[in-house]
Amino acid sequence: MRVAPLLACLLALASLGAAAQTTPPSDDLGNFLRDKGLLARIGEAGSQVTTQASELVVGAMGFLGVPYQRGGTTVETGFDCSGFVKSMFEQTVGLILPRSAAQQAAATQTIDRAELRPGDLVFFNTMRHAFSHVGIYVGNGKFIHSPKPGAEVRVEDMGGSYWAKRFDGARRVTAEAKAIAPR
Repeated sequence: MRVAPLLACLLALASLGAAAQTTPPSDDLGNFLRDKGLLARIGEAGSQVTTQASELVVGAMGFLGVPYQRGGTTVETGFDCSGFVKSMFEQTVGLILPRSAAQQAAATQTIDRAELRPGDLVFFNTMRHAFSHVGIYVGNGKFIHSPKPGAEVRVEDMGGSYWAKRFDGARRVTAEAKAIAPR
């Protein structure tokens, strides 16, 4: 069984879990889930996903001001855009992402811009080819990224004319990303 469809199902049912805790389910599936204690577990899974996204965003904010460095993947060397994203996911939620922005786009689930949640990835065409830049969505139309030589990790508004013209799409990191041991 694939993990992503199961996780999507669990997250969809998480909203049922919150409602079911105040009113008993009236259907057979709801009764089964409640009787087996699964509604509470589903709610916990949704809460865990939200907590991980919050940890990711808060963790990334701790790197504001770190200089851009082409090929950089650490605070000591500085970060390029995809090195920053890769490092944040490994350090905060223990998931390994591919190295380049294009590879990160290919390895993640496409979502509509309207579905963006903190912790999702946003991609931009900054070098005349698709998915040449990546950042982490932090909410309220803003993203954190390592932009270019001479600049530092910073938060920017996706609605600004430069970024709005170059927006290439949004992606969500799913549970299929390889987990690593926490540090």
